[in-house]
Amino acid sequence: MLHSLAGRAESPMQARLLAQLRDDGPMSRVQLADRLNVSRTTIAAEVTRLAELGLAQEVGPAASRGGRRSTLVDLAPDIRFVGISIGATGLSVGVTDGRLAVLATRHRDCDIRQGPEVVLAIALEEVHALLEELGVERPLGAGIGVPGPVDFHRGVSVSPPIMPGWDGYPVRDAVSRELGCPAVLDNDVNVLAIGEQHAGVARTARDFLYVKLGTGIGCGIVVDGELYRGVDGCAGDIGHIRVQDFGPTCACGNTGCLEAFAGGAALARDATAAARAGRSPVLAELLEAGGQLTAADIGVAVSRGDAQAVQLIRDSGHRIGQVLASLVSFFNPGLIVIGGRVTGLGHALLAEIRGVTYRRSLPLATGNLPIVLSELGDEGGVVGAARLISSSVYAPLGGDLT
Repeated sequence: MLHSLAGRAESPMQARLLAQLRDDGPMSRVQLADRLNVSRTTIAAEVTRLAELGLAQEVGPAASRGGRRSTLVDLAPDIRFVGISIGATGLSVGVTDGRLAVLATRHRDCDIRQGPEVVLAIALEEVHALLEELGVERPLGAGIGVPGPVDFHRGVSVSPPIMPGWDGYPVRDAVSRELGCPAVLDNDVNVLAIGEQHAGVARTARDFLYVKLGTGIGCGIVVDGELYRGVDGCAGDIGHIRVQDFGPTCACGNTGCLEAFAGGAALARDATAAARAGRSPVLAELLEAGGQLTAADIGVAVSRGDAQAVQLIRDSGHRIGQVLASLVSFFNPGLIVIGGRVTGLGHALLAEIRGVTYRRSLPLATGNLPIVLSELGDEGGVVGAARLISSSVYAPLGGDLT
């Protein structure tokens, strides 16, 4: 059985060294000294201590650069992190190594409205199955993302609109206690943004927005390479920006919110209305066959040439584009990544979002602005959650290198 009984970094220098190995792979002592701008003696001492803590090791001689060969340093091979990404209608869990390469994942459908005890029990059941499958006795840490506002420092959900029963629930502490390791909790969109930054299309972006289109709509904000959470942890809650004075009532209790027009639940609602009113024969057929419609059914109807389904996508993309155009004018990002289950609707939705965003933003702000779909899928949340906890474990106590 693999078991992580490692400690955690004891100093900022050790934390920097671990982060360097995580993000750039094995390096020689000479390279680490050059990269971190410290003496080779300092690197040797820190590597020795990290080896004692079970966090790093020497893995043989590095390639010769002339003269005596330096020693190659890498993360300990038995480091394992758990990533748990919980959405409104399903969850993904995974286990990674110390460099956040995903070793195995599992996905389960579940309803966030079942409450924290039920949903976390499902998530932890899947985690334990994965750990047993991989022969891991205890992970070094666990990261969790949930679809609502989070008090990052307390590790609890705060007044989440689509998560009845989760307000104030100690998610972080419950997971930490069950797995016997440190844990961190964040909003799911922040976790996805971190995952995209580590392993996705945003790897080289310093300033970008990650927009999740799911049952809800949210935005992760990365400024100069750092995630921005806001003073109270609710930065990027763009689903509750009002796009119309009147309209459907949103889960937050207001009317006219973007989410109430363009979120996954809103699309399913409008598709159902179109099917029952006889405006869409294909959606009516899908409704009769399945008993209910989802946003994914709209994509099926589009592929079968249904004009009403195409219009639903255009309307949704138009409203999302309106909000993004305002964000572009305000924030001037270098990249916008679109992710979440609703992106399964594909390039018809992306084309509408792009068109409206580009038309309504200043040319200077959009001249070099890619708007692209995430390619990570469910794995993005797992990687992001693992990155989140790795930044905490690799940092000295009380620190955070996210």
